[in-house]
Parts: sequence; C-alpha cells; structure tokens
Amino acid sequence: MPAETPVCQLLERQDADYRGWLWVAPPRDAWLEGAEDGAGQGSVLSADHAVLQAWRARGLAASSPFDAPVSAEPPGAVLFWPKAHALGEWWLLWLCANLPAGTRLQLVGENQGGIRRVLKVLAALGLGCRKRDSARRCSLFETRLDRVDIDPDAAWSSFEAEGLTLVSHPGVFGHGKLDDGTRLLLEQLQDVLPEGGAKGRGELLDMGCGDGVLAAWLARRGHRVTAVDVNGFAVEATRRTLIANDLQGEALAGDVYSTLGERRFEVIVSNPPFHQERSIDYGPAGRLIREAPDHLVPGGQLILVANAFLPYPDLLQSAFGGFEILADDRRFRVYRAVKARRCFS
Repeated sequence: MPAETPVCQLLERQDADYRGWLWVAPPRDAWLEGAEDGAGQGSVLSADHAVLQAWRARGLAASSPFDAPVSAEPPGAVLFWPKAHALGEWWLLWLCANLPAGTRLQLVGENQGGIRRVLKVLAALGLGCRKRDSARRCSLFETRLDRVDIDPDAAWSSFEAEGLTLVSHPGVFGHGKLDDGTRLLLEQLQDVLPEGGAKGRGELLDMGCGDGVLAAWLARRGHRVTAVDVNGFAVEATRRTLIANDLQGEALAGDVYSTLGERRFEVIVSNPPFHQERSIDYGPAGRLIREAPDHLVPGGQLILVANAFLPYPDLLQSAFGGFEILADDRRFRVYRAVKARRCFS
C-alpha cells in the first residue's frame, strides 16, 4: 500500500532496500505495516502500545524498549524523530547502546518538528551525518551508529509534588512538573473520594497515567489502583513512581480500555490527552468517555479534568445521561459523571 504520512512518503521514494530494517518510533502507516511490502518485512521498536498491537496483529515483529534487548542485528534502522527533542536524543542513545557499531541509521522527521536539530545532536556525539533527501516538508539524514559514553538511563529524573516522589522521562505528559489541570483534579478528589481505609473502596482506574501522580496519590490514600497508558514510557514511569513511594499498584500498557477485558471499577479518574483532530470523537478522550460505563460498576464514577473549551459535555451527556462540573478555573474544568445504578446491559 502507498505511504500515508509525509515522513513515510519521503522514505517510500528512496532507492534503499529496507528489508529487514528496524523501524524505531514510527507513526501508524499502511506502507510500514503492509507485510507484502519491503518495509513490512522488517521489525518495529516502539513505546506506543497502539503501534505495537497493529504490527503484531499483522504477524510482524514488534517490541518495546522495555522488553528484552534486541537480539537480531538488522542491516539498518530508521529513527522517526519526535517533536520532543529530548526523547529523540534518548532513542539515539538507546540505539547506540543496543545495536552493533557501524549499523546504518537513517533519521527522518518533519521540518517543523525540528528534524534539522539532529545535525547538532549527532555532531555532539561524534557521529558523522549526511543529508539524503527532503520532500513533503520533511528531511532524511543518514549516519552510522557507534558507542558513546552516555547511558540512556540518565534521562530518567525525579521531582517532588503533592508529598510524592514522581519519576519521569522525556515524552511523558507533564515531564518534570505537575500539570495545572492535574493539580485542580487532585483538589477535587480530596473532597469527593474518601480514603480507602483497611477494607479498601473497590478498584480505581487511572486512565492515561503519565508519571503516575494520580495513581500514587490514590494508592497512598488506601485505594486499590490500576494505571493504564498507551505510552510505554508513562507506564514505566508510573511503576517507578509507585516503587519510589513504597506504594502498591498495577501499571499496564494499553490503548484506552483495550487491555482491561471486562474489568469494572468503582471510579475512573483521568487527565486525558487532547489531540487536535477533526474527528468528532476527539480520539482517545472520546473513547475514554463513551466506553466508561462499560467499565464502571453500577453507581461508579468517571472524574476527569479537561481544557475548559473542549466539547466534553456533549460526550458525557450522551454516555451517562448527565454530569456535573466540580470545578472550573476558566482554564480547566473537572467533570463527574455517575453510571446509573439500575443497569441491564
């Protein structure tokens, strides 16, 4: 199938033989995931659970950087440079540490996303570089990997907030600081969710867990918490945050509710991501709201914070038949919706 995204359209027109290559942090694209194409005969390395599941569904090799180290030696790798430059630098360091020296590496990205910055990054690491091509407002560079003296794990950092030690990583939402929307949400949870106590209060779900601040805050108050995020770095950050605070909880990679099966919760809390899409469902946030009743016990609550201008009231009204606004500081709103106790679904 033809490439769909600009970065893949640039790669598609290259004369390189990409069979067996490692695709690192790619977008969803039919050209990459098509097993009958040369691109599809390689493997993917990604921290995005949705990308990994899409490749695996087609019977293609897919792994996370948190799985076992790469055992194969691909003829080359393509790194899709992210807009978060610190995350791109982490991927580059990871590849230098885990693939053989001399492995060909191509780096591709959108010009507005800062792909040209890789020239300085590679030079600082002592890696040569040449520009291969540019088109579709994207650029493609090439180098060869070598060992460097920087450990990728040095990218992990920690900070204090709400009396908790929070562990974070480039690419995780709110990296290195407490988001203002999350702070407003915590203020409301303090009032509407009693402490769990010795017997607990049922299971709570932190959807889109980020660095784990909500999961850790709830666990500290005695609740049984499951945390989910599509971003593998966020899942690992949440695990490390729970450990750093000597708290219990489960952190899972998943695309919204995809890995939860039929599990139901007393409360779902979330500061969901906002994607600027034309789609009426607003991506993951729309699924979070629409499918929430299927994952709540009768009388269970969905409590979320969102930018005040987003049209979530319509989604909440449609999914629950009603909702209330717990707080509104003009920038953010905290919503609560309750599943009807009489439910025959």
